Amino acid sequence: MFTANNVAALVVLLSAAATAATDCLPIQSAAQHVGEVKCVTGKVQRVKVGARGVHFLDFCEDQMACPFSVVVFPADLKDVGDVRRLAGRTIEIRGPVKLYAGRAEIVLNRVSQLTGGSTLIPPLPKNYDVEKQGHYSAGRMRPTKKPKKVKPAVDPAETFGNEADVSGEPPQ
Repeated sequence: MFTANNVAALVVLLSAAATAATDCLPIQSAAQHVGEVKCVTGKVQRVKVGARGVHFLDFCEDQMACPFSVVVFPADLKDVGDVRRLAGRTIEIRGPVKLYAGRAEIVLNRVSQLTGGSTLIPPLPKNYDVEKQGHYSAGRMRPTKKPKKVKPAVDPAETFGNEADVSGEPPQ
């Protein structure tokens, strides 16, 4: 069933996959490669939405003690997709490692930066509003208008107050 060529091809493919997987750094050693374009791998514990729609992928339970983070800015969400679906997944992200507030981070601005099974995240829903931090809206940019007050229709046959006196006839 298996020929020597098939077995050799299988060994080459498996070794190539193993070397590709070892190309990524764990999140603990990302800070040692600031300024370099690297691949970092880790399990996303949660996706947090910050001020003005900035999304943070946290790899540790305690975000402040975590040595690495991934940041997705609101303008990049349409190119990246629904990053909220990455929670609980192990991802590999490639990009320039930057230092921000004493921690290493990679800014995710293209879905092609993600490799492996994490590239299968769906796009954002068309009516997703980043400014409302996860809530959906039709995207109305101005405040809603107050409903107009409806005035009751005046019946011309009705008389009010002293109007009956003007004609000189007694009211009926």
